[in-house]
Amino acid sequence: PEKTAKRRAKHLNVHESGKSDCGVKSNLKSIPGVMTIRGCAYAGSKGVVWGPIKDMVHISHGPVGCGQYSWGSRRNYYVGTTGIDTFVTLQFTSDFQEKDIVFGGDKKLIKLIDEVQELFPLNNGITIQSECPIGLIGDDIEAVSRAKSKEYDGKTIVPVRCEGFRGVSQSLGHHIANDAVRDWIFDKNGTDSNPKFEPTPYDVAIIGDYNIGGDAWSSRILLEEMGLRVIAQWSGDGSLAELEATPKAKLNILHCYRSMNYISRHMEEKFGIP
Repeated sequence: PEKTAKRRAKHLNVHESGKSDCGVKSNLKSIPGVMTIRGCAYAGSKGVVWGPIKDMVHISHGPVGCGQYSWGSRRNYYVGTTGIDTFVTLQFTSDFQEKDIVFGGDKKLIKLIDEVQELFPLNNGITIQSECPIGLIGDDIEAVSRAKSKEYDGKTIVPVRCEGFRGVSQSLGHHIANDAVRDWIFDKNGTDSNPKFEPTPYDVAIIGDYNIGGDAWSSRILLEEMGLRVIAQWSGDGSLAELEATPKAKLNILHCYRSMNYISRHMEEKFGIP
């Protein structure tokens, strides 16, 4: 189409001898609702930060497309048995339809959480990764999370307000995901959530390593050969228990600054972890 051709013309040009550049316009923000190779806030939260946490079920709450697009596309390696203690390669979606936009999706979300509990009772927690329509129609995912958590004996259920339109790059999604960990994991549990945890002076956490291709495993081996004890990986091959244990670390080792500087700063200010 003429309109699209006009916009695309800026992305392709010929470099002429003697000129400093070829005039290509790049690094443009994506348009919300248009599938693009660049991520959105939802992609930063579900696809990067929360998705690799293996013993939790991550619900893509909204139309099926976003969940399908974010499903199984990254090589976040993990150890476990799918459907038993790991759920990374499964896609859970509320499959929003037009009637859900009109009448709201809270009842559908409640039903979905009940089905997850029935089909996969060994999951250790659930996150609700909200897509664009959820914020547009004003569904109260926080209220649903609190109600279902109470119903299931205090189960960790985390609502994540990562609607794609909130930010047209992944980075804000990282920030929103970090804030959800702060508010729904750290603040809810405090530092004494696991009385069986026995700290040592050598406890460290690997923050911002998603074990893409197994790289966090290599880092962990090196650190442990140095005599350190890695108590958490964020979030490649990671678990809910490791998230909960992290405030007891003596040092956070930050790999991907862009995605995890927010939570690392918070832990330094609140828990004194450098």
